[in-house]
Amino acid sequence: MDYKLELIAVPVSDVDRAKTFYADQVGFHADHDHRVNENLRFVQLTPPGSGCSIAIGEGIVDSEPGSVRGLQLVVPDIEIAHAELSGRGVAVSDIEDLSWGSFIYFADPDGNAWAIQQSPGRL
Repeated sequence: MDYKLELIAVPVSDVDRAKTFYADQVGFHADHDHRVNENLRFVQLTPPGSGCSIAIGEGIVDSEPGSVRGLQLVVPDIEIAHAELSGRGVAVSDIEDLSWGSFIYFADPDGNAWAIQQSPGRL
């Protein structure tokens, strides 16, 4: 049996601001933006090349905006990722080289925290 992680809810305070940040600055693909009713709006965004998306919106989760930590993307080249994000105006950290990989970090406008790791070899 395969278990595929395909959607992670990310709590935000302003859906349009977050959608613009993730699509226009971070470069995620805006897959869906659907208002189901006055209490439910579902926006799905997917990182390029990923099988997993994030969901933002209204009525999606009860978590506080900015409360998500530990979201991680993996890229083949950390320097290119850093240049792309910086070039789009994302406040991204300097590259951190550790014995287990190279990382950069950023947060969305609400403070949800992301790490990007250069793809390590699979064990």
